[in-house]
Amino acid sequence: MKKIRFGLLAAFVLAGNILNAQSVDQGKKFLYYERYKSAKETFEKVLASNPNDINAVYWLGQTLLNAPSTSGIRDTVAAKALYQKALQTNGSAPLLLVGMGNIELREGKTADAKQHFETAISLTKSKDVDVLNAIGEANADAKNGDAPYAIEKLNLATQTKKFNDANTYLIMGDVYRKLLIDGGNAVQSYRKAIELDPKLAAAQYAIGKIYLTQRNTEYFLPAFEKATEMDPSYGPAYYELFYYWFWHSDVNKAIGYWDQYFKVTDAKPSDEYDRISFLYAAKKYPECISASQQKISSLGANADPRYYKLVAYCYNDQGDSTNAKSYMEQYFAKQKLEDFVSQDYSFYAQLLAKFPGNDSLVNVNYEMAIAKDTVPENKMALIKEVSDLDTKIGYKKGSAKWMGVLYAMKKDPSNSDLYKWGIANYQAGIYTTSDSIFCGVYQSKYPNEIFGYLWCARSKRAQDDSVNSAGLAVDAYTKLAQFGRSSPDSIKYKSQIIESYIYLAQYNNDIKKDKPAAISWLQKVLEVDPTNPTAPQFLKILTAPPPKQPAAKPKTAKTGTK
Repeated sequence: MKKIRFGLLAAFVLAGNILNAQSVDQGKKFLYYERYKSAKETFEKVLASNPNDINAVYWLGQTLLNAPSTSGIRDTVAAKALYQKALQTNGSAPLLLVGMGNIELREGKTADAKQHFETAISLTKSKDVDVLNAIGEANADAKNGDAPYAIEKLNLATQTKKFNDANTYLIMGDVYRKLLIDGGNAVQSYRKAIELDPKLAAAQYAIGKIYLTQRNTEYFLPAFEKATEMDPSYGPAYYELFYYWFWHSDVNKAIGYWDQYFKVTDAKPSDEYDRISFLYAAKKYPECISASQQKISSLGANADPRYYKLVAYCYNDQGDSTNAKSYMEQYFAKQKLEDFVSQDYSFYAQLLAKFPGNDSLVNVNYEMAIAKDTVPENKMALIKEVSDLDTKIGYKKGSAKWMGVLYAMKKDPSNSDLYKWGIANYQAGIYTTSDSIFCGVYQSKYPNEIFGYLWCARSKRAQDDSVNSAGLAVDAYTKLAQFGRSSPDSIKYKSQIIESYIYLAQYNNDIKKDKPAAISWLQKVLEVDPTNPTAPQFLKILTAPPPKQPAAKPKTAKTGTK
C-alpha cells in the first residue's frame, strides 16, 4: 500500500479543513441547543472563509428555516436564496438538493421536493446517513411532509453498515409525533435514540412534549427534568419548565427555571417579553401593563405583538373586558398568521362573548382554535368549551352544532352524548335534526329507552302547525304510548302515555272529525290514570247527546181574495 505524503501547503489545507469541520460541528451543536443566533454566526464565519463549504451552506439554511419568528433569525426567503445560489455551482451536492427539497415541501411543491430527495439518494447510493436523516427531517418539519416516505428513508439509514446514529431515531420520533400523531411509536423511537446516546436530552425532551400535549403532568414534568439532568446545557427543557410554572402561579419556580434557561441560551428579542410577563404571573397587573405599553411605544412597529396580548390578559384578569378586547384586536392585527397559537383564538372568543351580538364571531374564533390544535383530546376540550359557552350566551344553534361535532369525534359515544346532541337541536328549534336523531338513531340504538320515542314525537309535533293539522306526530305518539304501556316501568311513564293519548284524541276529534276514535283515546287515559281530571271533561263534551232542535212552528194558511 502506498504511503501518502503531505507537503507543507497540503498540511495547511488539511488543517483548514479540520478547523472548518470543527466550526460546522460547533454550529450544528448550537442549532441542537436551539441557540439560533450562535449557530447562524458560526456558519456565516465558516462561509466567510470558505464560501463553497456545502455543509455550512446546508446548516445555515436549516438555521434560517427552523428558528422561531421571535428569535429574529427566521428567514425562509434568505434560506431559499442561499440554496439556489449554492446549487448554481454545486448542482449535484446531495445535501443542497435535500435543502432545496425542504424549501419546496414548505411551498407545497411536493413532487419537486421528492425529485430532489430521490436524486440525492441516488447520488449517495442510499448509503449516506446524513442525507437520509436530512430527508426525514425535511418531511418532519414541513406541513406537507410525507410521513411514510420519511419513515422508509430513515429505516433505510438504520440498515447502513456500522449504523450508530442516534439522530436517525430522534428524527423518526419527530415524524411519528408531528405528522402521524402517533405517540406510541414516537416514544419508542426516542427511547432507541437514547439507547444509542444516553446524553441526547432532545429525545427525552421530545418524550415530554408528547405527554404535554396529552396534559399528563405526572409524565411531562419529570421528562423535562430528566432532560436537564441528561444535559444541563439543554435550554429548551428549562424553558418548558419555566413556562409551565409561569402559567400555574408559582412565580419563584418559574423564575428559577428562567435563570437556568438564560444561562445556556442566546439573548434574543423575546427575552424582554418573557421578563415582563413575570409581572403578569405575579399578578402585578398595573406594572405589567405599564412595562408592556412602554415597549410598544418605544419599539413601534418592531414591538413583539405579544405585548398587546399580555396587556389584554392583564386587563381581563382585572375585570376590564373592554380594554382586554381592544388589545386583543390590536394583537390580531399585528401578529403573523403562523405565530398564532390555539389559545389566542379561544381567549379572544371568550372576550367577544362578553359583548352582545358577537355569537357568530365567537364561534368563528373557536373554529380557528380547534383547527390550530392538532391533539384530538385538546380539540374535544375546546369543542366542549365552545358548546358550553354558546349555551351560556344563549346561542342555541351554535351549541347544537358543536354537540354534533363532539358526538362524531367520540370513539364510543354514549346514550347520554346522543341525547344531549338531540336535545340541543330541539332547544335550538332545529326540529328536523332532532327528529332524525331521536326517531332514527336513538330509537335504533336504544330501543328499550323512552327518550327516543318521546323526543321523536315532540320533534315531529313541533314541525306541524299550531293545530297539528298535518298529524306529523300521530305515528310517533302511537309508538310512544305503546312503548310506555308495554314497559315494565309503565307506571313511571304515566305522564308520557297520557301526553300521547291526549294528542291522539285531539287530532282525531279536531282534524279527522272522528269522534268515536277521540273518545276511545280519552278512555285509554282513564285506564292509565282513573283520577285524571282532563279526560272526563272532554268525554262529557264528546258523549253528550246533541242538543234538541226546537219544534217547527205550524204553517198557517194563506188568506186573501181572488
